[in-house]
Amino acid sequence: MLTDPFQRLGLDREILTVSQLNQRARLLLEDVFPQVWVEGELSNIAKPASGHVYFTLKDHNAQVRCAIFRQQASRVRELLRDGLLVRVRGRVSLYEGRGDYQMILDSVEAAGDGALRLAFEALKAALQTEGLFAQERKRALPKYPQRVGVITSPSGAVLHDIVSVFARRAPHVQLTLIPTAVQGREATAQIVNALALAERAHYDAIILARGGGSLEDLWCFNEEAVARAIAACQTPIISAVGHETDVSISDFVADLRAPTPSAAAELLAPDRSELLNHLRSTERRLALRINEALNRSRIQLQHLRQRLRHPRERLEQHHQRLDDLSLRMQRAIQANLQQQQKSFSHLQSRLSVQHPQDALSAQQQLLNTLQQRLVRASQLSLQQAQQRLHTLLQTLHLVSPLATLERGYSILTTDDQQQIIRSVQSVQPAQTLQARVADGYLTLQVQSITPSA
Repeated sequence: MLTDPFQRLGLDREILTVSQLNQRARLLLEDVFPQVWVEGELSNIAKPASGHVYFTLKDHNAQVRCAIFRQQASRVRELLRDGLLVRVRGRVSLYEGRGDYQMILDSVEAAGDGALRLAFEALKAALQTEGLFAQERKRALPKYPQRVGVITSPSGAVLHDIVSVFARRAPHVQLTLIPTAVQGREATAQIVNALALAERAHYDAIILARGGGSLEDLWCFNEEAVARAIAACQTPIISAVGHETDVSISDFVADLRAPTPSAAAELLAPDRSELLNHLRSTERRLALRINEALNRSRIQLQHLRQRLRHPRERLEQHHQRLDDLSLRMQRAIQANLQQQQKSFSHLQSRLSVQHPQDALSAQQQLLNTLQQRLVRASQLSLQQAQQRLHTLLQTLHLVSPLATLERGYSILTTDDQQQIIRSVQSVQPAQTLQARVADGYLTLQVQSITPSA
């Protein structure tokens, strides 16, 4: 095998086999291009069961085959989709078996518009899962707005288009520009601040607008901070970013998407001619109804005038009725008073018959008798109890050990008085004992023990 792939063939005719040729070509390519970055569009992606991934990387004029082996492919498998613009890193080589020129890759990453598309889809999915696109969060636009805030660049045709539409359709609507950058690094923060200012100003509606451009130019309207700022606004917002075919995250979060800034202005600006026609029609209907109401009131007034009588007649009738009611009330009061007097007399006679004084006297006499009987019974019971107690005390004294001691007996115990001596077998010679007699205790010592025969 040649050690130098650049070694030229000798002057002598040297015949190479196909394998030798492909080997020299592979070594030459790998030596010159050990690592290189290439940008292009993915196509013809193949993912066999081995885990390796093969695809073609192309641009407008050329293409190159690429291979990424299983270990590296596992990290980027989900990224690989046909049509995606990517940036790859690897070494240039040659597949000797077929003589195909190819790149062996160790890294693949999205590039340019492809990376932005991936970020767009990822943020869109996350915010949609969170519910920021939900229809129930959308607020209805005001039918007849008076104050509208416009968030856009102060330069450019967008602001002119919006002002022209309102000047033509609804010149009475007050437009306020909240200027902001709509492209570049500072645009995101400025748009968020502009939305906060517009929210604090309490406009009837807000237009967030920008003209057309590339995905990179419109990217500030795909930032999460802008999306959350729109969602936080309580004022209805129309998103009019780019041309009709451009779609941004702001369009999904806003309450309504307009295909163009001019269309957004037309959605909020009521047509003055239509309003005037509606006003004239309403005026005619109102005048007709007022005339009808006046005619009805005139007829009703005439009818009431015919029915109206002089107030003196009504007053005389009321006086007469008042006198009649007064007489009826006096008669009713007298009749009621007589009835009450009669009922009182009847109750008084019943009370005198059933007066409780006799019953109370009988009960008091019975109570006195019972008290006297209770005293006598208590005294008799006490005497009988005292007599029984005296008898029991005498009986108790007769059987008491103390009485036995008074007759000359004693109780013999051990020295600690814990055990009564009932047998000579319970003591030992020279043992100290206690003897209780009627008037005290004696300390004894056993001299000898003589059991009975």
